[in-house]
Amino acid sequence: MFSESTRERFEREIAKYPADQRASAVIACLAIVQQEKGHVSAEAEKGVAEVLGMPPIAVHEVTTFYNMFNQAPVGRYKLNVCTNLPCQLRGGQRALEHLCETLGVEDGGTTADGAFTVSKCECLGACADAPVMLVNDRQMCSFMSNDRLDELVALLRSQPR
Repeated sequence: MFSESTRERFEREIAKYPADQRASAVIACLAIVQQEKGHVSAEAEKGVAEVLGMPPIAVHEVTTFYNMFNQAPVGRYKLNVCTNLPCQLRGGQRALEHLCETLGVEDGGTTADGAFTVSKCECLGACADAPVMLVNDRQMCSFMSNDRLDELVALLRSQPR
């Protein structure tokens, strides 16, 4: 199921832990799968479980617990908007609704061109900068007013493929 280079990457991560604790590399292995495939399928979860010698349900629990793991294909740009209480009090829900309206999708949806997936998410730990969002699980964006959201969408649309 996994290429030789993927298995080698898994083994480098597994080697960081004692031999009897291979399962400790589950997050790293799932991240490798997602980096290579764009998401973590149920089949990939089973493959990771086999490599790590752990029950498939335990891998699935990790995949579903962390919102950084996509369980289905997502757009080129994954936009996660925090809607927890501090962000909510400073417009997090409005920011989510504005993005969804601007891009013509519902929460959790992907634009028809496959460019954007918009989802609400749990706390990103930057409450003082609310409302905040995360682009592709890597870039934090703060103080996301409607104008700043529109600027971000325009910038991302202008990026070469």
